[in-house]
Amino acid sequence: MYIIKIKGKAKIPDYVQIRDNDFVLLAYFRADRPLKSLEQYGMQGKEKWLEELIKNMPFGMLKRLDN
Repeated sequence: MYIIKIKGKAKIPDYVQIRDNDFVLLAYFRADRPLKSLEQYGMQGKEKWLEELIKNMPFGMLKRLDN
């Protein structure tokens, strides 16, 4: 899976995309409100880790998630 943080413009907030290995969109959410229900992506229990990753991740950088 992959994660990317996108910078919003004007009234559009910053957001995050999680994509699978074929780059199909799995989740799309605001960067300031990380996804809480991660069970369906095999990432249960990693909410705090993901929140820190999103907070420290630069905009526009694609990062591979190894779960």
